[in-house]
Amino acid sequence: MYVAELKTRKYRGRKPPAVTRPEQVARLVRKSVSDPKREHFFVLLLTTRHVVLGIETVSVGSLNASIVHPREVFRPAINAAAAAIILAHNHPSGDVAPSDDDMEITNRLADAGKLLGIDVLDHVIVAGDSAYLSFRERGLLDPSTI
Repeated sequence: MYVAELKTRKYRGRKPPAVTRPEQVARLVRKSVSDPKREHFFVLLLTTRHVVLGIETVSVGSLNASIVHPREVFRPAINAAAAAIILAHNHPSGDVAPSDDDMEITNRLADAGKLLGIDVLDHVIVAGDSAYLSFRERGLLDPSTI
């Protein structure tokens, strides 16, 4: 979903607001999950002022896994000329605790973003109707990759 669609659907000609808090990301992600019983991995594409250019579904997996490759994450970011991205996915289990795989892919994507000049600002995991975890808030993003 790109900014034109975001403007048409919700903001009706006004510029979408900047994403400044993980709970904003969590709300956007919950609205984008089409099947809550499967893991969905999203990338939020942002301007330099963190206005959402779009939300792309990178992967839809099984109950507890989703395959994510850096080229699939960064392709829409490059095409949209995004300055930064936020990673997000849901945990159908209801537990927001990041897995070892979540930690590894987050740091791998942050490293790739550094090479490409596209900042990975956060990774937000959502579960249920209100639970979320922000890697940034928890200090789980490697500071050398930001």
